[in-house]
Amino acid sequence: MEASLVMIEKTAGASPDMASYVRFQSPVRHPRGHFPGVFALVNNLARDGKLTPEQEHFRRTNNDWYNAAYTNPSTVDPTVYDHDRNPGAVSWFKSSSRALIRRVDGYLEILATHGVDFRRVESSDPGRIVYEGADQVVVVPHDGDQWPER
Repeated sequence: MEASLVMIEKTAGASPDMASYVRFQSPVRHPRGHFPGVFALVNNLARDGKLTPEQEHFRRTNNDWYNAAYTNPSTVDPTVYDHDRNPGAVSWFKSSSRALIRRVDGYLEILATHGVDFRRVESSDPGRIVYEGADQVVVVPHDGDQWPER
């Protein structure tokens, strides 16, 4: 399935060959200023009761897999997503984490089925790193660098 909007956007510092970080997100800002990621978008559909039983099964199974496969940054540092301390902090996959990134396709199919727009953003320098794990980073975007809508 294709979404109504799929963009691959290279942010400042992105290499033409391979960016260091990858993020799947809404092209529409949340009221707090960030662009919600793919998991938040699908979880919102679930919260609103919009998923089919098969989609809900996929979401629950894969959310469990992701929870087991890598550390939730807020369990290491409860302030990592604190809006006052780290305004606009968001997670990015390391591009080397191919197994984690491949599983995103099912989430993207769900979004496309429900007409929820998303985009893939790649960057070698998405912002100030406030958490780094083996498979992901959490960054505070550079001033004025919120990956604006196009």
